[in-house]
Amino acid sequence: MFNGIITNTGTIHKISKHKNDCVIDIKSKINFKKNEIGSSVSCSGACLTLEKFNKNIYSFYLSKETLKKTIFKFSKKKDIINIEKSLLYGDSVSGHFVQGHVDTIALVDKILVLGKSWLVNFKINNKYKKYLVHKGSITINGVSLTIVKILKSGFQISIVPHTLKLTNLVLLNKKDFVNVEFDVLGKYIRNFINAKK
Repeated sequence: MFNGIITNTGTIHKISKHKNDCVIDIKSKINFKKNEIGSSVSCSGACLTLEKFNKNIYSFYLSKETLKKTIFKFSKKKDIINIEKSLLYGDSVSGHFVQGHVDTIALVDKILVLGKSWLVNFKINNKYKKYLVHKGSITINGVSLTIVKILKSGFQISIVPHTLKLTNLVLLNKKDFVNVEFDVLGKYIRNFINAKK
């Protein structure tokens, strides 16, 4: 479990692709200890397992399903990745509860610069619009954000300067893809209601 507050990024150092899976090596200033090998880490919103590390290069395994659901299928060397360690009991949660289970990817449709902040419009497959809630939480590349507007083909979020400074969202351009995780509480509630019908 994570909270979508990103304070560390890394750079893809190496990608080892196979037929049905992949291993990526990420170079980062974040510090892991040996007893954290096997722990869950949010890498641009996808919950991945830390397999090993050598100094500041960390290796993560990606299954076929992860590649299918996330932007990692498009990843290349030197891409910037948002990194968040999993929460510890007693940690402050200043974003929202994030599972690291990417639901889908979204396309950047428009970026509006308002002073030092950005308004970004995203397009998603119409079948996912049922999970969008005005002023509700959403996770973009592992970052906890708020939906400011629901659009005909997707949604709009606002990104403040502090978030732009600390995350890979500052590198977004029109037609880029991002990882999206909808609010877990909304998904459970909707599933419960549907089961009652």
